[in-house]
Amino acid sequence: MTIGRYVAGFGLSLALTIVAYFLAMGYPTHPLMLIILGALALAQLAVQLTYFLHLGDEVGPRLKQLSFGFMSVLLLILVVGSIWIMVNLNERMLHFSPQQKVEYMLKEYNKGF
Repeated sequence: MTIGRYVAGFGLSLALTIVAYFLAMGYPTHPLMLIILGALALAQLAVQLTYFLHLGDEVGPRLKQLSFGFMSVLLLILVVGSIWIMVNLNERMLHFSPQQKVEYMLKEYNKGF
Protein backbone atom coordinates (compact mmCIF):
# COMPACT_ATOMS: atom_id res chain seq x y z
CA MET A 1 0.00 0.00 0.00
CA THR A 2 1.48 3.30 -1.02
CA ILE A 3 1.23 6.55 0.84
CA GLY A 4 -0.51 8.05 -2.20
CA ARG A 5 -3.54 5.79 -1.74
CA TYR A 6 -3.85 6.85 1.90
CA VAL A 7 -3.63 10.52 0.92
CA ALA A 8 -6.23 10.01 -1.81
CA GLY A 9 -8.53 8.22 0.67
CA PHE A 10 -8.08 10.99 3.21
CA GLY A 11 -8.80 13.64 0.59
CA LEU A 12 -11.95 11.90 -0.59
CA SER A 13 -13.15 11.38 2.99
CA LEU A 14 -12.49 15.01 3.84
CA ALA A 15 -14.25 16.24 0.69
CA LEU A 16 -17.32 14.08 1.33
CA THR A 17 -17.49 15.23 4.95
CA ILE A 18 -17.20 18.91 4.01
CA VAL A 19 -19.85 18.60 1.29
CA ALA A 20 -22.24 16.84 3.69
CA TYR A 21 -21.63 19.45 6.39
CA PHE A 22 -22.29 22.44 4.14
CA LEU A 23 -25.37 20.83 2.60
CA ALA A 24 -26.81 20.03 6.02
CA MET A 25 -26.07 23.51 7.35
CA GLY A 26 -27.21 25.35 4.22
CA TYR A 27 -30.42 23.47 3.39
CA PRO A 28 -31.55 21.71 6.59
CA THR A 29 -35.26 21.57 5.68
CA HIS A 30 -34.99 20.65 2.00
CA PRO A 31 -37.11 17.55 1.28
CA LEU A 32 -34.32 15.70 -0.54
CA MET A 33 -31.65 16.44 2.09
CA LEU A 34 -32.03 13.10 3.89
CA ILE A 35 -31.61 11.18 0.64
CA ILE A 36 -28.59 13.25 -0.41
CA LEU A 37 -26.94 12.87 3.01
CA GLY A 38 -27.63 9.13 2.92
CA ALA A 39 -25.96 8.86 -0.49
CA LEU A 40 -22.96 10.82 0.79
CA ALA A 41 -22.78 8.53 3.83
CA LEU A 42 -22.75 5.45 1.58
CA ALA A 43 -20.01 7.02 -0.53
CA GLN A 44 -18.03 7.74 2.65
CA LEU A 45 -18.50 4.11 3.71
CA ALA A 46 -17.20 2.89 0.34
CA VAL A 47 -14.14 5.16 0.58
CA GLN A 48 -13.37 4.02 4.13
CA LEU A 49 -13.73 0.34 3.26
CA THR A 50 -11.65 0.62 0.10
CA TYR A 51 -8.84 2.93 1.10
CA PHE A 52 -8.39 2.27 4.82
CA LEU A 53 -9.76 -1.21 5.55
CA HIS A 54 -8.41 -2.55 2.22
CA LEU A 55 -11.59 -4.48 1.49
CA GLY A 56 -11.18 -6.09 -1.92
CA ASP A 57 -7.37 -5.83 -2.13
CA GLU A 58 -6.46 -9.38 -1.06
CA VAL A 59 -5.72 -12.18 -3.49
CA GLY A 60 -7.34 -15.58 -3.10
CA PRO A 61 -10.25 -16.32 -0.80
CA ARG A 62 -12.43 -13.38 -0.03
CA LEU A 63 -12.40 -13.87 3.72
CA LYS A 64 -12.60 -10.14 4.47
CA GLN A 65 -15.66 -9.73 2.27
CA LEU A 66 -17.35 -12.78 3.77
CA SER A 67 -16.72 -11.63 7.32
CA PHE A 68 -17.88 -8.10 6.45
CA GLY A 69 -21.05 -9.48 4.86
CA PHE A 70 -21.73 -11.68 7.88
CA MET A 71 -21.20 -8.74 10.21
CA SER A 72 -23.54 -6.59 8.10
CA VAL A 73 -26.29 -9.21 8.25
CA LEU A 74 -25.93 -9.57 12.01
CA LEU A 75 -25.98 -5.80 12.47
CA LEU A 76 -29.08 -5.51 10.29
CA ILE A 77 -30.85 -8.23 12.30
CA LEU A 78 -29.90 -6.50 15.54
CA VAL A 79 -31.06 -3.04 14.47
CA VAL A 80 -34.28 -4.14 12.74
CA GLY A 81 -35.13 -6.51 15.59
CA SER A 82 -34.60 -3.81 18.20
CA ILE A 83 -36.78 -1.34 16.32
CA TRP A 84 -39.45 -4.01 15.85
CA ILE A 85 -39.48 -4.79 19.58
CA MET A 86 -39.66 -1.11 20.56
CA VAL A 87 -42.50 -0.37 18.15
CA ASN A 88 -44.39 -3.46 19.32
CA LEU A 89 -43.99 -2.48 22.98
CA ASN A 90 -45.07 1.07 22.25
CA GLU A 91 -48.22 -0.13 20.47
CA ARG A 92 -49.09 -2.49 23.31
CA MET A 93 -48.74 0.26 25.92
CA LEU A 94 -50.31 3.06 23.87
CA HIS A 95 -53.55 3.10 25.82
CA PHE A 96 -51.75 3.70 29.14
CA SER A 97 -50.96 7.14 30.55
CA PRO A 98 -47.28 7.76 31.43
CA GLN A 99 -47.99 7.20 35.13
CA GLN A 100 -49.83 3.94 34.39
CA LYS A 101 -46.86 2.77 32.29
CA VAL A 102 -44.47 3.40 35.18
CA GLU A 103 -46.76 1.60 37.63
CA TYR A 104 -47.17 -1.37 35.26
CA MET A 105 -43.43 -1.68 34.66
CA LEU A 106 -42.69 -1.50 38.40
CA LYS A 107 -45.34 -4.15 39.09
CA GLU A 108 -43.86 -6.45 36.42
CA TYR A 109 -40.34 -5.81 37.70
CA ASN A 110 -41.32 -6.78 41.23
CA LYS A 111 -42.75 -10.08 39.98
CA GLY A 112 -39.29 -11.22 38.91
CA PHE A 113 -38.76 -14.21 36.67
